[in-house]
Amino acid sequence: MSTTNAAQRREQAKMEYNAFLAACPSRQLLDRIADKWVVLILCALGGDAAGQSGPQAMRYSELARLLAGVSQKMLTQTLRSLERDGLLTRTVTPTVPVTVTYELTDLGLSLHEMTRGLRHWAQEHMGQVLANREEYDARAS
Repeated sequence: MSTTNAAQRREQAKMEYNAFLAACPSRQLLDRIADKWVVLILCALGGDAAGQSGPQAMRYSELARLLAGVSQKMLTQTLRSLERDGLLTRTVTPTVPVTVTYELTDLGLSLHEMTRGLRHWAQEHMGQVLANREEYDARAS
């Protein structure tokens, strides 16, 4: 019987990830990236907001203004979870007052490409979805 070290066990587990299995940890990641605030934060930092040209660092207050309807608690929790997952970096600059900026990592940029597509799809097809909902509701009544 051969022994394996931690790196080998991680590599083996990586090959075994299957989101269709109930115990697969990749399901947690799917839960995280399926969140609307995650998608919007990635799009904002990726440069998809009006007037932006490419990925850029943003301050907390800029993100809060851009993401209409997000609570301070939700924005803070989401930014922390994205930082923990390695999708963005948080940089603190010792100024008066302290400046905190957030920026996508390479991993975050790779996910941003997908979330950009989701956001565009939702915006382009919302009219059709609303019409389908109305039609369905009329039949169901």
